[in-house]
Amino acid sequence: MRTEWFFNRELSWLEFNARVLEEGLDRSNAPLDRLRFLAIVSSNFDEFFMVRVAGLKAQLRAGDIAPDASGLSPAGQLEAVSRRAREIVGRQYDCLSREILPELAAGGLEIVRPGSWDGGVLRYLETWFAEAVLPVLTPLAVKDDEPFPSTGNLRIHAAFLLRAENGSGGGNAEPGSDSTPAEELAIVQMPQNLDRFVPVPATGAVTRIALLDDVLLAFGHALFPGRRVLERSLFKVTRDADIGVDEGRDDDFVAAMEEILINRQNSWPVRISVSGDADPLAARLAAALGLGMEDVYFMHGPIDLKGFLELAEAPGFDRLRAEPWKPLETWSPAGPEDVFARVRERDVLIHLPYESFRPVVRFIEAASDDPRVLAIKMTLYRTSGDSPIVKALTRAARSGKQVTVVVELKARFDEERNIAWAQRLEQAGAVVVYGVASLKVHAKAALVIRREDDGRLRRYAHLSTGNYNDRTARIYADLSLLTASEAVCSDLALFFNALTGLSSARNLRSIGVSPFDLKLRVIALIEREAERSHEETPGLIMAKMNSLCDEDVIRALYRASSKGVRILLNVRGICTLAPGIKGLSENIRVVSIVGRFLEHARAFLFLNGGAEEVYLSSADWMPRNLEKRIELLFPVTDPAARGRIRAILETYFRDEAKARELGPSGRWKPVKARPGGGLSAQEEFRRVERERNAAQAEPGAELTVRRKPSS
Repeated sequence: MRTEWFFNRELSWLEFNARVLEEGLDRSNAPLDRLRFLAIVSSNFDEFFMVRVAGLKAQLRAGDIAPDASGLSPAGQLEAVSRRAREIVGRQYDCLSREILPELAAGGLEIVRPGSWDGGVLRYLETWFAEAVLPVLTPLAVKDDEPFPSTGNLRIHAAFLLRAENGSGGGNAEPGSDSTPAEELAIVQMPQNLDRFVPVPATGAVTRIALLDDVLLAFGHALFPGRRVLERSLFKVTRDADIGVDEGRDDDFVAAMEEILINRQNSWPVRISVSGDADPLAARLAAALGLGMEDVYFMHGPIDLKGFLELAEAPGFDRLRAEPWKPLETWSPAGPEDVFARVRERDVLIHLPYESFRPVVRFIEAASDDPRVLAIKMTLYRTSGDSPIVKALTRAARSGKQVTVVVELKARFDEERNIAWAQRLEQAGAVVVYGVASLKVHAKAALVIRREDDGRLRRYAHLSTGNYNDRTARIYADLSLLTASEAVCSDLALFFNALTGLSSARNLRSIGVSPFDLKLRVIALIEREAERSHEETPGLIMAKMNSLCDEDVIRALYRASSKGVRILLNVRGICTLAPGIKGLSENIRVVSIVGRFLEHARAFLFLNGGAEEVYLSSADWMPRNLEKRIELLFPVTDPAARGRIRAILETYFRDEAKARELGPSGRWKPVKARPGGGLSAQEEFRRVERERNAAQAEPGAELTVRRKPSS
């Protein structure tokens, strides 16, 4: 296939981040919500440079110049990435300074930058700096003949280019000579244990806040008596975080992961972000770090917008953000028996964040507290720091239940948290398995084994597209299923045995498992749709995922499109498939939605000649998910649940408010609203769940659990 049939992965990701930025640019959003999107853009860029750009640079160091499927070499990709990333960052900071900060100030929340410090603010901050900040600072000299001081990863520093005053004894001039002392460079790390947002005195109802980084830069010269500051700037170094653990080590795997966390702080520099336009100082910093000017990104505003997430979510400013959405309690079981009775009755589909995550928590808590439950098996990839699920599992293990938890320590940027609660579970008596060698366990599944009234054992399962994280469940759009299906639970039992033992997870009846057969199943489903597609009854595939870049799957979609299958793809992020090419992909439509909630679900519908099949999965259609991770694809067979998922998918393709559509050139354009249109999928889901909740609250609603009569 020709290279124009595949878009470049890295450039496609950049366009995703540009769509995130569009939410920040959207004046119809509340100012703090707009600020949150700008902060997410910066957070996304940090991870992109730490992983993807670092990977491209590693290819160049290794001498790998082979082009990718789009025809771009690693050097060509780096050049294109640099150009597009700078465009996005420029729009981001322009929006911040021209629109969002003035909007916040008009709403009573003023971020005072040094250019707007009046005399009173200046005196207050100078005194505060001398008393609270200066004593904890440590200046570090940067010398040409010595290694650059450790800056860690993503930590804000101030840099000062200095020259000794005549007669001060500093610099390289000979004593008594008239020659100009040499320039000297020093850096100072911003203290991480001080609040970045510094309240300053204000009158009336206005809240005024200065930034610690600005204060450090403005008054940091106090650290260098006898020297004149020639230039000063803030900077932040982004380092390679794509460091693999040596899985062949014979010693403690947890200790090996802890070493990775340490090494990440001083790995290869990838990018340096610098405030303002201090070219000479930036050039000197870059050279000292072994970087070129092409690796320098000038930020015309606060050096690290990611930290502004804290401000965007700070209490007390609800007037500056959209009305909070409280997930609906669509199911509130009274106790463990209610939980298991309901799941036995029929499958329970949960649509986050429109419905509460509480039923999932109650399922694990019921399993932990019910004396009839004998064992709990679970995968954990990411969870919150104070997770109710981890607490319940700990309680279950202490009570003597057989608790087995497969913990993925290689979940990037969550390694430290996972290590902490995995050790807590071990101390409680749980069997903890630290992932699978060379593969990340990205599947999200729980299996409960319970002894029923008749003495027989019965299994209950929870499978999900998203993590067991009660915090992100409020903002991530995911789908999950509680089921007592014997076929699914039997396969899931074999799956857990394969994770923890020596058995195989191949050839399961109901579920697909990567890297074994999930990819083959997906391609087979696409090919079956093509085979059953006819002119009078064309095939239909609706698929929703985070990213699509597996070339084998894309080729299968192209073949299906050429045979008349209508293919509707909702891809939040990366998409290297080129839609709308005559004779190849003219029957493929690709849309993306970035909105208030992070679209995280993976859901797939195949018309199958009228015998419709629906699947959910933890896996995107990417090589890493299909070939390098442990992932699950599972069917949804309950008619009501299947119908709900179809309605959800159809709603995404009716969105005319937030949807962007991908064209054959690789450009994303807003979907044109029809007269009377403008539907927002996320708002529609909120409306639907309100109606469902109201209907279920009526007396005699069908959702009331039928309990076993007491004897």
